[in-house]
Amino acid sequence: MVAWRAARRGPGVVTRVHDLREIVNAILYVCRTGIAWEYLPHDFPPYKTVYDYYAKWETDGTTETLHDMLRQQVRVSKGRTATPTAAIIDSQSVKTSCNVNESSQGIDAGKKIKGRKRHIATDVLGLLLVVVVTAASVQDSAGGQQVLDHLADMHPSVSMAWVDGGYNNAVIGHGAQQGIQVEVVKRPAVKGFHVLPRRWVVERTLGWLMQHRRLVRDYEALPQRSRTMIHWAMTNKMSRELTGESTQTWRPDPPKPDIVA
Repeated sequence: MVAWRAARRGPGVVTRVHDLREIVNAILYVCRTGIAWEYLPHDFPPYKTVYDYYAKWETDGTTETLHDMLRQQVRVSKGRTATPTAAIIDSQSVKTSCNVNESSQGIDAGKKIKGRKRHIATDVLGLLLVVVVTAASVQDSAGGQQVLDHLADMHPSVSMAWVDGGYNNAVIGHGAQQGIQVEVVKRPAVKGFHVLPRRWVVERTLGWLMQHRRLVRDYEALPQRSRTMIHWAMTNKMSRELTGESTQTWRPDPPKPDIVA
């Protein structure tokens, strides 16, 4: 028994059963289609294995590291520097499913939504920089201050941020303390729909998230799981942009049959 245990010691002693690319494909499949984990098609690895990787990659930071590396590649491909210098901040309230604990959700009285709120900051290309998930009852100004704290910590090169009229002077003052100039983009006095400078970028990002059915409603029991699913949605979007694919391909093209003359 001792000899057997000694032979099993050391890293890499167990052969990996499933291809990590298939694990990633399965996670993206759940994110894009919105199905429950246990309803993954059988040609993917077992759903418990996929979710185990999903949770562990969140805990050890692999998911966020992968997301940030892709963001840098997209920025460089667009002729930008790898590190951003400006950000746009906004929030989005979404309903939650029945498996979400009452303690992590609230009511957004303005939008009449009971659920969670996603506070995000993007760069000028609409790529995600920071995401904070709170109860929907948290005001934009309070969530915006949290976003500014994360921006200053994770992206010290950011010195400018744009917000809408829902953010009060406390956000502007908090940004100044973090070395970030916060500017409010005001709506024009004229009636009708108008595209607001800078503001449309973050609105488009929220639209990108809504293309992933798993994010249309917050199904994640834990706020950190919800945050991770947002990162996977943006990872899906950026990977398709880098490869030039308009739609996700989950499998390689099947071999073409031999043509009999």
